[in-house]
Amino acid sequence: MYDPAQANLKEQFLAELVNMTSHETVPVMIGGDFNILRKSNEKNNDNYDSRWPFLFNAVINGLNLRELEMSERQYTWANSRAVPTYEKLDRILMSTEWELKYPLATVIAHSRDISDHTSLILNTGDASSMHTQTTFKFELGWLLRDGFSELVT
Repeated sequence: MYDPAQANLKEQFLAELVNMTSHETVPVMIGGDFNILRKSNEKNNDNYDSRWPFLFNAVINGLNLRELEMSERQYTWANSRAVPTYEKLDRILMSTEWELKYPLATVIAHSRDISDHTSLILNTGDASSMHTQTTFKFELGWLLRDGFSELVT
């Protein structure tokens, strides 16, 4: 999943997120660069605008999604200024059904060697899914449904 960083595209992104997931009948997991904070403590400075976090949290709550908490680091993005800004922009959201299907799921932050973003590594905790074939489709982002990664159209 990738949400554009430009403010004028965020409303369209959130609407598409609602359209993409609100009618799903299977367990849903959505991960990626959402480019929206959820709370003020997800940024290392006071330059915080609550408009987009408010709307993002309303969408998450309205879709009955929950964030899979990340370990290993607090922030997932940094700029390259002399006094850097750090933010948590990358995350994994899941439906209640997905969480019930994968109750042992964990996500850890990896490194930020190649990009200004931190890689997230998802472990579903399900050893049986390690040997299944993965299928993909394309739209806005990746979903993990019933143990299969899928890029949704």
